Amino acid sequence: MLKKYSIESQPYIGIFSATSEELTVVMPVETSVFSEAMETPVVNTTIGGTRLVGALCVMNSHGMLVADITDERELEPILEYTGVTLLSEKHNALGNNILANDNGALINPNLSEKSEEAIAETLDVDVKRGTIAGLKMVGSLGVATNKGVLCHPHVDQQEMELMEDLFKVSVTKTTANHGSGWIGTSIIANTKGAVVGDATTPIEMGRIEDGLGYLE
Repeated sequence: MLKKYSIESQPYIGIFSATSEELTVVMPVETSVFSEAMETPVVNTTIGGTRLVGALCVMNSHGMLVADITDERELEPILEYTGVTLLSEKHNALGNNILANDNGALINPNLSEKSEEAIAETLDVDVKRGTIAGLKMVGSLGVATNKGVLCHPHVDQQEMELMEDLFKVSVTKTTANHGSGWIGTSIIANTKGAVVGDATTPIEMGRIEDGLGYLE
């Protein structure tokens, strides 16, 4: 199921929310659209006292990594559903710097070796350093599920081949939110559905549905 939505008039859904096959986490906002599309429990919380939940965490079915600015009160509702690792990392916008599904994680080449080890252990996946469209903020530039990957349209062939090998799914170039290549900030998705920014056009919606395997 594909749903269009905005959060406080902002179409950049991925900045404020994150999802996996098991759980969706979103800043305090009405949640029915997320539960309907993702078919998971939905937790409303903040991270580090901010609403930038999607920018500050990354998750898959095996666990969740959160910037270490998070406090216990914010984590309590999440811990009912999944394990959480607090990560001390200079590049602490983890959702912007890590792209993951249940098979692999592509990370910003500038992340520390300690962070790379924590990502591999928490998410229980192979980890590779890389770029999308030559840019290092890979989590902002793509969305990965266990059925498909969507990414910035300027991705090159070598980057696509690395992702296909790592994530074990096909990679589709697309835009969202009326021409934005920042797919990770514009969409959250799992194998059951996606929530996309409400500026996304019908043509983009079609590519998203196809690339994430919803038309099978």
